[in-house]
Amino acid sequence: MSRTTTAAPAVRPYQSYVYAYPHKTAYRPLADRPELRGLWAGERKDALSLYLHIPFCEVRCGFCNLFTRIGAPDELTTRYLDALDRQATAVRDALGDEGPVRFAAAAFGGGTPTFLTAAELERLCDIAEKRMGADLRSVPLSVETSPSTATADRLAVLADRGTTRISIGVQSFVEAEARAAVRPQRRADVEAALDRIRDARIPVLNIDLIYGIDGQTEDSWRTSLDAALGWRPEELYLYPLYVRPLTGLGRLGADGAAAADAAWDEQRLRLYRAGRDHLLAHGYEQVSMRMFRRADAPRTDGPDDYACQTDGMIGLGCGARSYTTKLHYSFDYAVEMREVRAIIDGYAATEDFSRAEVGRYVDGDEARRRHLLQSVLQAEGLQLADYRERFGTSPADDFPHELARFEARGWLDGASGVLRLSPEGLAHSDALGPELFSPGVRAAMAAYELK
Repeated sequence: MSRTTTAAPAVRPYQSYVYAYPHKTAYRPLADRPELRGLWAGERKDALSLYLHIPFCEVRCGFCNLFTRIGAPDELTTRYLDALDRQATAVRDALGDEGPVRFAAAAFGGGTPTFLTAAELERLCDIAEKRMGADLRSVPLSVETSPSTATADRLAVLADRGTTRISIGVQSFVEAEARAAVRPQRRADVEAALDRIRDARIPVLNIDLIYGIDGQTEDSWRTSLDAALGWRPEELYLYPLYVRPLTGLGRLGADGAAAADAAWDEQRLRLYRAGRDHLLAHGYEQVSMRMFRRADAPRTDGPDDYACQTDGMIGLGCGARSYTTKLHYSFDYAVEMREVRAIIDGYAATEDFSRAEVGRYVDGDEARRRHLLQSVLQAEGLQLADYRERFGTSPADDFPHELARFEARGWLDGASGVLRLSPEGLAHSDALGPELFSPGVRAAMAAYELK
């Protein structure tokens, strides 16, 4: 008697970019609206990370689902910074003075923080320093920018206030590809912005590039990679293109055809491998699926090295998250422009920031999942002794079925004392990560109503 075996279906490599766990679509309004003072009372506060969110951009890229809006009419940036100041005052008061409060890293993100004028950036830094007590000149400070807003006066402010890392979203040096991604820009303008950044002498330059754009080939991808390498950036991020609902590309219908197209998966995976190999051959080290660092670059120990598995996070602004050991909290989340505008307007009018409004409790099994996720998706992997010291168990005890699947697929490298991904495991990070989501988080994300 013969027996027929059926091969397991291929795992789609691009399912979800896991940059934080749980995702905001798993957050819900907190019925008890807990006071921040109580939430932070028993927390360690001597190695916090500070994140200030600026939800404004000069243009919204077709692939973008970040919490941001185009423009800021009627002095909205002023009103937003006023609210950010009120929130910072309330949060610093909630942290108390019973124990040491110290910020080990800071970041300004968005949106585009350099949408703000030079004077407004000065005020943003003042909020971080004078309200929160962060010493920006003595801790790593990372700031995101764009080609059109990386002006000399803004960069001078950032350099003077201690910025150690600037990250610029270029996405593609090929103008036709930039247009296809609904990010109209001229290469000459991009190059001029990069020139100004280098003139500002900020220690670490990061350039973001995207692969998987319609019409992109290995040759055109190499063109962008080589153009970026010409600036000898200390870091490079290579992002796969995602087309998500309610984004510009999503409205064009690409989410129906391209996102379900196995050929697109194959294209992105091929371009990822080509990009990875090209950067490794040019003296870069792989830090994660997305991040590559020049081997001789200065180490500023910026936010990418922040121990997010164990340290707390203070997020200021309507798109920022805060983390305690048991609760992740933020404000409402949306992608559609009308909803985003309403949330920003509501934030700018808020007077009382003393309570957590929206979030999700992350303890017990969820804390283990988060620690595993945030560690194993880094190329250096998870130190098993650290996990056991924190939880009293091993990942194999807590996640035997998931790890067995990853092992069977060749995604683990079998190093002693470390749970580390193989090169193929890193390549499939966006498939591996979602498989570690808990049933409860999956259900909450599935039930979230997109807006």
